[in-house]
Amino acid sequence: MQNNGQLISIIGPTASGKTAFAAQLAAVLDGEIISGDSRQIYRGMDIGTGKDLSDYTINGKQIPYHLIDIRNAGDKYTLFHFQHDFHKAYQDILSRAKTPVLCGGTGLYIESVLKGYRLPDVPENPPLRKELEHKSLPELTEILNRYKTLHNTTDTDTKKRAIRAIEIADFQSKQDTEIRDYEPIDSLIIGINIDREARREKISSRLKKRLDEGMVEEVKMLIDSGVQPDDLIYYGLEYKFVTLYVIGKLTFAEMFSQLEIAIHQFAKRQMTWFRGMERRGFTIHWLDASLPMEEKIEKSFAWIRKSQ
Repeated sequence: MQNNGQLISIIGPTASGKTAFAAQLAAVLDGEIISGDSRQIYRGMDIGTGKDLSDYTINGKQIPYHLIDIRNAGDKYTLFHFQHDFHKAYQDILSRAKTPVLCGGTGLYIESVLKGYRLPDVPENPPLRKELEHKSLPELTEILNRYKTLHNTTDTDTKKRAIRAIEIADFQSKQDTEIRDYEPIDSLIIGINIDREARREKISSRLKKRLDEGMVEEVKMLIDSGVQPDDLIYYGLEYKFVTLYVIGKLTFAEMFSQLEIAIHQFAKRQMTWFRGMERRGFTIHWLDASLPMEEKIEKSFAWIRKSQ
């Protein structure tokens, strides 16, 4: 089926099966995947980010993908970088008359390219960092709270994250940072909706599987290769808690329990963001995650035809 180059966006919380579905849909649309995941860009961070690259092989055919394994672990990657990299991949796919399929769970990334806004790259502010470096995490949290309402604790997981968040907030407070640099993109948005209990079960079983597959060894390998533990902790979730276990700050049982809770909370925040997108004017066509793949594809075709 041809899609006339229209962008298809596949969203959903972690463990919803969106990657496998996006790859199947891309296969029948002669499309290519653009990852909208903020951590799959890093090389060597495979198990913890759930790259599942085998999902991109359909009936022996490799589905091309973009924005995966494009940076070294330890690099800092921002919304500014994603905007640039997305549009480069997007235009490349269109130039070859293929269908771009944006797939990911990082709601900010997805929404930013659909809206057509870009935040400028925020430079480091050495004097501000020097001023903040001796403050405690609670003090940094209070400072950040003066700039913006904190909807979750991601920015205040560590002092390093909190200082960077303050640096960005301070920069943004001093200028008009939301620059309309790209045109909005009209996209059919398909959301994968998974029952909360099913999602919890999948998250827990997937966590056990990832640990069995060598997630601890992956973190050890990254540290041995020169990636600083603080940089891995900065990435959050699997890399935060497994690193804390590897460096002796948590027992294995504490790591597993705290990480499991954190992933459940993360999935809930993802759904909160996607529901917020609907309130902000986006139409999301929701698919039940439990449906057979054939039925998901069939329903998607109906929405695609209607949107053309």
